Amino acid sequence: MRLDKWLWCVRLYKTRSLATAAIRGGHVKLAGWAAKTAHEVKAGDVVVAVVGDLTRTVKVLNSPPARVAAPLVSQYLEDLTPPAGAKRPAGALWAGVGLRPKGKGRPTKRERRQIGEWMG
Repeated sequence: MRLDKWLWCVRLYKTRSLATAAIRGGHVKLAGWAAKTAHEVKAGDVVVAVVGDLTRTVKVLNSPPARVAAPLVSQYLEDLTPPAGAKRPAGALWAGVGLRPKGKGRPTKRERRQIGEWMG
């Protein structure tokens, strides 16, 4: 199975196009090397992927036939992410929310776009 499709099937990335963009951007490494989207993933491969602000390290156990439900993901990968890397920085998700000065009014269109990009 192609690497980009595998990353999407095991739910490391929300869409296949996001997985492809991450691979092309150098955010995914296979066995310590920069990967390509069409690389065939085999059982035993170790994949390091930057997902948001987390760096996930997973070992490929099998290739799913299609995108799998979240409870079944553990059949296809083994999470090797160190515990320190799995934690999000405290307050990083909500940093900056609600810091608009009182009386400033509604956000402008530009500010709404920035908020939308920040929220994901």
